[in-house]
Amino acid sequence: MRVEYDPEAMGTSAFYRFLTSAVVPRPIAWVSTTAPDGRTENLAPHSFFSIASTDPPIVQFTSIGRKDSLRNVEDTGEFVVNFSSEPLLHLINATATDFPRTVSEFDAAGVEREPSRCVRPPRVARSHVVLECRSHTTLRMGNSTLVFGRVVHAAADEDYIVDGRPSSELLRPLTKLGGDEWGTLGEVLHLNRIPYEEPGPR
Repeated sequence: MRVEYDPEAMGTSAFYRFLTSAVVPRPIAWVSTTAPDGRTENLAPHSFFSIASTDPPIVQFTSIGRKDSLRNVEDTGEFVVNFSSEPLLHLINATATDFPRTVSEFDAAGVEREPSRCVRPPRVARSHVVLECRSHTTLRMGNSTLVFGRVVHAAADEDYIVDGRPSSELLRPLTKLGGDEWGTLGEVLHLNRIPYEEPGPR
């Protein structure tokens, strides 16, 4: 027997809890931005994150409400996605605190910076893969805003590259689940895609 859920009858908060527990695991974009005055560098995790396009390379994260990350991207047109790995869990969680826009999560949580190559916002020094982005499009949808950024530069620690690409097993990605639950990679399954073959003559 199934339990049925009606989003309109439940209300926004209750269905949010259901939806974010059903759509799991979700990769985490640890987004660094810079305030328009250049004085404050913000850092926040966003668990609604994906690739939007490969040519050109565009990634997308969603801001529920008007978070500092969104405002800074709208004002400056730049951001960095820093890879979220398991060893950084407590730092990432610390930067999820709702600090005022004038407070830098880098400083408040003790996160080490490094300069970016092509954009103003700094990179997280301990993040093994970083994507430097310039804003492509923002799209308002309900109570959220989708932020699309064109990747203008990427960097990865050489120790985490296998066969020319980042290794999931070495990176140990961290994911978001429902409520206060977080997920780790677990077992990696390798399975080749089955090619389609035209049926031969009978």
